[in-house]
Amino acid sequence: MSSQEPYVTVVGSGPAGLLLSLILAQNKIPVTLVEKADTLDKQPRATHYAGPAVSVLRRAGVMDDIAAKGFFPEKLTFRTFDNKVLATIDHTGVSDDPDRLVCLPLNQLGQILLSHLQKHPNATILWNHEVTDIKDDNGTGVVTVTAPDGSKELRARYVVGCDGANSKVRRLLFGDWEFPGKTWDTQVVATNAYYDFYKFGYEDANFIIDPEHWYMAARITRDGMWRVSYGVPASLTKEELLEQRDEKWRNMLPGNPSPEDYRITNFSPYKVHQRLAESMRVGPFVLAADAAHLCNPFGGLGLTGGIVDVGGLADCLIGLYEGKADNSILDIYSKVRREKYSQFIDPISSANLLRMFDKDPSTVSQRDESLQMINGVKDDPTKMKELIGGINVITYDFTQHYRSK
Repeated sequence: MSSQEPYVTVVGSGPAGLLLSLILAQNKIPVTLVEKADTLDKQPRATHYAGPAVSVLRRAGVMDDIAAKGFFPEKLTFRTFDNKVLATIDHTGVSDDPDRLVCLPLNQLGQILLSHLQKHPNATILWNHEVTDIKDDNGTGVVTVTAPDGSKELRARYVVGCDGANSKVRRLLFGDWEFPGKTWDTQVVATNAYYDFYKFGYEDANFIIDPEHWYMAARITRDGMWRVSYGVPASLTKEELLEQRDEKWRNMLPGNPSPEDYRITNFSPYKVHQRLAESMRVGPFVLAADAAHLCNPFGGLGLTGGIVDVGGLADCLIGLYEGKADNSILDIYSKVRREKYSQFIDPISSANLLRMFDKDPSTVSQRDESLQMINGVKDDPTKMKELIGGINVITYDFTQHYRSK
């Protein structure tokens, strides 16, 4: 490998790809970020980052910028459709925790990460470069891309697919239809809107449990924009959902609002999946975040889990670059991150979704183990803090596999 070649090629300029590239660049590792579009994705998408993700973002030196643009939610409530509070997770007791839950739309995080990455001369960003093929050339990762100036090959010691749910890298490794798991028999409509939920007693984030009108309503910006994500039959088209939206919102939201009572700025229906790639490492090719695994959005485990992937993978690649680890650390990465998904992220996120459309919301708090745990610590700030910190179980320290240790 020549001195001009990057040590790592990262495919995809979503938050995972940007964050991984930034941490590598900060550690003096030559990195090239490849993106098929000509700019960042402007869709707001996910919004909440739990403690394990915040820890990685803080490590990357971007938390001051995130805090300046975002905010720290205080309470999350589970409610019935008639607005009976079933349980409340109170984050006010962890206000001094540097890794407390923070909220910022994903497109704004991308802009922050890009601005930091562009400051590093050892990082190269190639826009309008679409991956068409990959190959392992005696341990070197080769990526074929189409670009405005034609087709070319990019070489690096390692190639990381951070290119999302439809990852080209994953499909080239395993096949277009090889992404084990399932698609839920429902779809979620993610909308951003200005509507005052606070006047109905809602907290910063709310999960409304109901067999028909289940949804999440969470404030996502300082100026009062809310994310309203609700479930609809998987068979409905986007056009049908738009036709039914006003009636759905009138029946679903508190106050039975008319269209003049709110302002919608984004409307995005999408399928919901629980999937895990059969491996997150094949030779010099590695997968992270949505390219490797998917889960439904309720509870934010997909976003947080993906960022935790990035933090762990960065440590593995830093160890390799600095000669502190051998290639087996990437097999450990694949094994551990797949286990964290299978043992925690998948079952917990699945339970979060199933709870949303429970058939008897009036008794769910007596039957649901998670709600029982929340209510069991509601009067004890120390135990509430421990419950909130339970999500740290999805983290793992890969530096323990460095040779020096």
